[in-house]
Amino acid sequence: MVDRLRIAILTHSTQARGSVVHALALGEALCGLGHEAVVHAPDPTGRGFFRDAGCPVISVAAKAVSAPTVTVFRSRIADYLSHFSTPAACDFDVFHAHCDISGNALATLTRRRLIPGFVRTVHHLDTVSDPQLAQLQERAILDAGRLLCVSRTWAATLAAEYGAQADVVGNGVDGAVYTPEPTPGDTELRARLGLGAGPVYLGVGGFEARKNTLSIIEAFARLRRHVPDAQLVMAGTASLLDHAGYEARCCAALEREGLEVGPGKPVIRTGPIPQADMPGLYRIADTLVFPSVNEGYGLCVLEAMASGTPVIVSARPPFTEYLAPGEALSVEPDDPDAIAAAMQASLEPSLRVRLRSAGLEVARAHAWEACAARHLPTYASLVPGPLPGATIATGSAAWNTTRIPGDA
Repeated sequence: MVDRLRIAILTHSTQARGSVVHALALGEALCGLGHEAVVHAPDPTGRGFFRDAGCPVISVAAKAVSAPTVTVFRSRIADYLSHFSTPAACDFDVFHAHCDISGNALATLTRRRLIPGFVRTVHHLDTVSDPQLAQLQERAILDAGRLLCVSRTWAATLAAEYGAQADVVGNGVDGAVYTPEPTPGDTELRARLGLGAGPVYLGVGGFEARKNTLSIIEAFARLRRHVPDAQLVMAGTASLLDHAGYEARCCAALEREGLEVGPGKPVIRTGPIPQADMPGLYRIADTLVFPSVNEGYGLCVLEAMASGTPVIVSARPPFTEYLAPGEALSVEPDDPDAIAAAMQASLEPSLRVRLRSAGLEVARAHAWEACAARHLPTYASLVPGPLPGATIATGSAAWNTTRIPGDA
């Protein structure tokens, strides 16, 4: 039995990115289990988190930075270090990082002996070309006292690439928020987006290479030759990483295929969308199209399933870890023809009934409370005793001392 813990959960943003959604839901579930979990995030806008939370949250004062990605990362790390510069701010039993930014901040706080150590959840690894970003990503893994992953896929990757062991905690979905029952607001949302009578396909995550947006666009263009009244809604918020080059390729593909963008047009880009609209958006969609090529788990897959919406995913891990054949339509993500065929097949009434039923069962098996409970043994292993005397840094700690700037 784990005693009541005070847990600081740190993520990189107050916006609705997957790891932020996970951090908030984890905090709420931990509080439901009798612990005190406080979710932190840098908040340069001062507007707070993308939704109201059922657990304590702290919007960390952060400077607005418009600069290369590595500069933004270092600025956010510095914001965290400023926030945790006092003993009162560090009054937690466990510190839990969910991103490279917070992992580096906690690594520095550990080296300064302001905290005893931290646990890190690695949702996925980004492929980065900037050597400084690569170094920050590595440090946030190597310096963690314990590692967690949401899937076996990424736990195996950490073992292969870093020789590091990670416990698998999985993911969850809130079945009280994401439900298949329509509400009056769904009709208003349809009108606001300019959705017609044809089928509606939903992509989540913005225009990013790892979300495979270009293949979704190419598949949708093929589908429109057979289903000319179909519409594609692309929902997503901005990432801290620079996706401008890939976004330009996506926009060029839209223009080349003659797909107009805007409310009431074949393609609707929502940009950041209010959290209150997301359950309705899943219900409005005929199909979620999510052939991602680099995914931690796929929270939006669970959210769509809980909303009764059929799902198309990549026939690759991590989706193959938790989705059995017949629970979703699986495709090769680099084959737009296959994606288009799955989009058309998803409209077949009897198949939709089977996918809806199977998806609801998958969603019911992913309770946040169970996910939170899987964290507790790891947390318990990190609850500190008396602080040991100073030791000489070795291994990754020595590497950090010599290669990471003091203000990182």
